[in-house]
Amino acid sequence: ALSFSAMEMAERHRRSSNGREAKAPALALYRAMTSFASPFLHLYLCWRRVRGLEHPVKWQERLGHASLPRPPGPLLWFHAVSVGETMAAIPVIRHCILMRPSLNILFTTSTVSSYILLQRVLPHAVLCQFVPIDTPYAVENFLSYWRPEAGIFMESELWPNLLLASSRKGMTLALLNARMSIRSFERWMVHIAKPLAAEMLSRFSLIAPLSTKEAVHFQILGASPNVIHYAGNLKYALEAIDDVDAMIIQLKTELSGHCVWIAASTHTGEEDVIASVHKDLRKSFPNVVTIISPRHPERGHQITTKLRQQGFVVAQRSCGDHVASGTDIYVLDSIGELRMLYHISPIAFVGGSLFSGLAGHNLAEAASAGCAVLTGPYIGHFSEMVLELQRLSPVSIQQVSGKDELLSVLQELFGDAERLKIRREAARWASGILANGVITRVWALLDLFVMRVAFGK
Repeated sequence: ALSFSAMEMAERHRRSSNGREAKAPALALYRAMTSFASPFLHLYLCWRRVRGLEHPVKWQERLGHASLPRPPGPLLWFHAVSVGETMAAIPVIRHCILMRPSLNILFTTSTVSSYILLQRVLPHAVLCQFVPIDTPYAVENFLSYWRPEAGIFMESELWPNLLLASSRKGMTLALLNARMSIRSFERWMVHIAKPLAAEMLSRFSLIAPLSTKEAVHFQILGASPNVIHYAGNLKYALEAIDDVDAMIIQLKTELSGHCVWIAASTHTGEEDVIASVHKDLRKSFPNVVTIISPRHPERGHQITTKLRQQGFVVAQRSCGDHVASGTDIYVLDSIGELRMLYHISPIAFVGGSLFSGLAGHNLAEAASAGCAVLTGPYIGHFSEMVLELQRLSPVSIQQVSGKDELLSVLQELFGDAERLKIRREAARWASGILANGVITRVWALLDLFVMRVAFGK
């Protein structure tokens, strides 16, 4: 009876949302502006393609022009903007294939790096395209061609034209791992924007927030409490690594006998801090090797050149370099290999966190691999992840204030094997507890509020 009531409520919510159109001035203004800007956005996409920021062949998918045939039958659409959100969606997609094998699945993303990663990790039958830019023309092209019955969006993807047009066409919509930065929340709270936010959020049949705080933010902006259901954080639900590159296996051999740590997802300026820490570590641990994995791999050559100019011996992944005697730093400038490196590095510092204005990156990957996990003071919504891990085990993760504390903690861990072992075991255990049952709970909500409504039992 409870399941039927929930499904009936979701169907009524979808129908009532579809029959309503926003009266918010912001929506009319947004539509007018994006319509007017369409030709200029086309030119902007061409400029980005020249710079390598859009796919050289598939960039016109951003204008809603499909490059693959739509298969016959019902279609479920997943969308994730970039690599982190993409990896969080993959386990849900695999579970969906198991539970609803007759569905066609389309996955869209926004960035070239996530598209490249998807070619490796997506199940074979899943279609992959770039999401259209949020103009009426591109959105209409995309939706008219693919005609999905349901759309599942990851984290914070709120695009007015795309969401409202999807709802008008009768799609059942869900937002998983839903979050909103403080900056975004404050922008949507502005008087002219809040009715538009409320209109978009009212179109979702399910919102699964990352935390209670996020749930409150969505309700303040106009989401119905009836569609908000907590299921856990999908970023803990990591799949096992089955296919390890031969070069990574070789790297593990080359690193044996060294003190190894990795600085992951670093941003501009953080590599200078990491290099300085490495220089000081060498005084106590002359065999230390630091792995730097920049958030944007295309910066790898620039980072390598700068480090070599500073006198460091650097090996670069994209050039096929090996770690040799005397190697200081290994630059991992590749896509989709960071998790493999976590498994061969006992200590991980997760970057994007040392300077004001940054907002951290996923800590669960390093924790689940059994790294002693460190991160900086500026971690945005990942502060919730730190609290969740520390509630289970205070030593599972540690924030450092800057270069001096990072150096101090690394010296302690490299100098005390027992302490390092305890930290690694705590991180793996805590992340495992938080991962337990997440996919099952998310699927139960999707099945009830989305699948049965859009596709039937």
